[in-house]
Amino acid sequence: MTATTATPTKRPTDPAPEASTVSAVSAVSAGQPHSVFEDVFGMATGAIVASLGLFLLKSGHAVTGGTAGIALLLSYATHLAFGGVFFVVNLPFLVLAYFKKGPTFTARTLVAVAAVSSLAYLHPHFIQTTHLNPVYAVLLGNLLAGIGMLIVFRHDASLGGLNTVALIVQERTGVRAGYVQMTSDLCIISISLTVVPVHIVLLSVAGAVLLNLVLALNHRPGRYLGI
Repeated sequence: MTATTATPTKRPTDPAPEASTVSAVSAVSAGQPHSVFEDVFGMATGAIVASLGLFLLKSGHAVTGGTAGIALLLSYATHLAFGGVFFVVNLPFLVLAYFKKGPTFTARTLVAVAAVSSLAYLHPHFIQTTHLNPVYAVLLGNLLAGIGMLIVFRHDASLGGLNTVALIVQERTGVRAGYVQMTSDLCIISISLTVVPVHIVLLSVAGAVLLNLVLALNHRPGRYLGI
């Protein structure tokens, strides 16, 4: 009798640890897109929070940076309604957004800007600010505005104007949007000395730093992967 030699059974090789790690990183890097409901709800939430912050700033006769700051300055100087001025000031930047960020981003930004402009007319009918502490108004107003912007950013949109420029600079150079925004904001607030008392301007500087810290610390390139 001839002895039979058992043929060793081939076992499937396990994937190399390195390959598994690369695959996992690739899957995470792809991100998980937001659903339509998440985008709508997120943008609505961001617009409400930001508009409430801007309402506090307007009520405290304070200023901030970006096109919101420009709109506040113009509304103080001309006595025009903030909501309408904010919308008009953002129109040229929407053209920039269309060519640099695409139609989807531009359409979402237009909706967000229109929502904030409309809510600016709504808040005074429901919130009375006859005894509003200016320090509270400036700091909380900028904090809420920053949180609102952050929420809107994370749904592939902005609140127009210099927000859009800051996002473009971040994407092209890697410089955080919050730092770009802070630089432009300080320039705008400096101009506000022509129409706003010095002590309010100083408070507004602190508020603008707070707003942009919210963006700089929470909106880093590659950190948030939802789109």
